[in-house]
Amino acid sequence: MSKIAIIDTLGAHGGSFHFYTFGQAKGLIHHGFDVSLYTNNETPDPKISKLNFFTYYRNIFASQLIIINGLQWVLGSLRSIFHARFRGVSVFHFHIFYANILVIFNLLLVKLLFGKVVVTIHDVNSLSRDEDYSISYSLMYKLTDLILTHNQFSKQKIIMIDKSLGRKIYIIPHGNYTPFIQIQQDKSKSKKYLGLPDDNKPIILFFGMIKEVKGLDVLLQAFRKVIEINPHTILLIAGKVWNDDFSVYQHLIDEYNLASNIILHNHFISHNDVGHYYCVSDLVVLPYKRIYQSGVLMMALSYERPVLVSDLEPFKETLIDNENGFFFKAEDIDDLAKKLSFLLRDAENLQRVQKNGNRLVNHRFGWNQIGGLIKQAYQTL
Repeated sequence: MSKIAIIDTLGAHGGSFHFYTFGQAKGLIHHGFDVSLYTNNETPDPKISKLNFFTYYRNIFASQLIIINGLQWVLGSLRSIFHARFRGVSVFHFHIFYANILVIFNLLLVKLLFGKVVVTIHDVNSLSRDEDYSISYSLMYKLTDLILTHNQFSKQKIIMIDKSLGRKIYIIPHGNYTPFIQIQQDKSKSKKYLGLPDDNKPIILFFGMIKEVKGLDVLLQAFRKVIEINPHTILLIAGKVWNDDFSVYQHLIDEYNLASNIILHNHFISHNDVGHYYCVSDLVVLPYKRIYQSGVLMMALSYERPVLVSDLEPFKETLIDNENGFFFKAEDIDDLAKKLSFLLRDAENLQRVQKNGNRLVNHRFGWNQIGGLIKQAYQTL
């Protein structure tokens, strides 16, 4: 039985990424791997059968001083990687959102201990911009034995950086959240829990971190047109701002007099609350301007909600329009308004596509299937 160490420094900090590595671990265990997951002490033990779970990254986000957090990271890496290597682990699987000296330290340490480095690249954008292509990125690729990414679009973006990388890139889709969530079925109860009015007004949900590429400005401008036709529609915005200025969105809300139709929860959403937000929604909208993969899409489908998304290539690799999701022309305010207005009046079609979407996410994007794909990639090492 092969031994694998998953190194997840982000874990439950600031979001739900830990569900991704939990699912990955379940899938690999299903295919006969001995899996150890090393993460931070903010991440709860998932109690997965046969999973070796360690929280050796202690307080790596606790200090206001970057240097202190960096030292905690280094200590966590030394403890985690040496511990795994002495347990006989030879394959170390990292999750990459950016490349910096700390990431390079981890990969270099594994190579010095004669281990194999596997990386799943989540934020391809930060790895493909010319201004960001620095020594850190170059070293990261040189130290990596196997690269996993979520779709063909992302693979091609990475190959544009260096054509030689194509031989070690494998496409492994983003898995679902089904094993780790509790679907709320009582809409009235969820509305009460969230402090929302218990009425029959349709609710559009924008969920997740608020940042420029997520297209909230596009949605707000389209929503102005929606309420001209459907004046009782509510837009529920749930998520904290990340590297963005919310005053831009507040200006649109004020300019178009949208406040009475918007419920704003622009803060971190607790894991215990997430299911209630999806339960109260009639349609989840992802008006993104640019994306490489989307945890929010997988989450919405896992929570059995219909989705309306930009017609970006990564979404088109996942969904089929009007079958298991709906599309609008990316950044086209009029088309988004038109699609929203139409869908809000077609409950039967929403329900049909909702069921198809949930069926898709549980069959094509189940972690056992994904574990099998990762196994095939590992076998090339």
